[in-house]
Amino acid sequence: MSFALANLPNVAALSTALRTLEKDVGPVGFVILKMDKRGDWVYGANQTEVEAETLWAVNPASFVHGYIAWGDAVVLGEVMVPLTEPLPVTPDAPAGAEKGWQIQIGMGLKCVSGPDKDMEVRFTVTSVGGKKAVQQLGVAIAQQIEADQTKPVPVVKLKTDSYKHKMYGKIFVPVFDIVEWVGMDGKSTAPADEVTSEEALPARRRRSA
Repeated sequence: MSFALANLPNVAALSTALRTLEKDVGPVGFVILKMDKRGDWVYGANQTEVEAETLWAVNPASFVHGYIAWGDAVVLGEVMVPLTEPLPVTPDAPAGAEKGWQIQIGMGLKCVSGPDKDMEVRFTVTSVGGKKAVQQLGVAIAQQIEADQTKPVPVVKLKTDSYKHKMYGKIFVPVFDIVEWVGMDGKSTAPADEVTSEEALPARRRRSA
């Protein structure tokens, strides 16, 4: 695993930008990663379930924020910029946008173990719980950068938490469980006994969206 260094802002700018998530609460072509309403992590058009024990590296230079407009389960418009830039100016919300423009934040991840190793995904979210999870991850990265600039990349397991909503019942929220920190070149990866082999994983589960 390695991330390009060319677009990495200076440490002070990146740390400041990541910390703005504490108050404000990807790239085209990446596979879309999301948590569905049942609390399962899935990716891609076939909604392939993420294996529970696989590890994912989060690119600290990939954090984005902006706006998205949803219609009937369809994206009608999206305007995103790097976190180091101000929130973009949006035109009038597209016709049919149920909630107008909604603030969205997200980042890019790369799988570093298991059958999906080396796959890159994009995770973006508008929900309160989802934005809080990204906020907490961003602040953790900022703290790590300030403490050790050589290892700014968190390697995480994708987990799930939940709470009970008075109106909607059980609501699932994402959790990014940091297991270690590595450099942008991927050095100092997880110990071998923590990396899940493809042979040890159960059959992949795929379902229609």
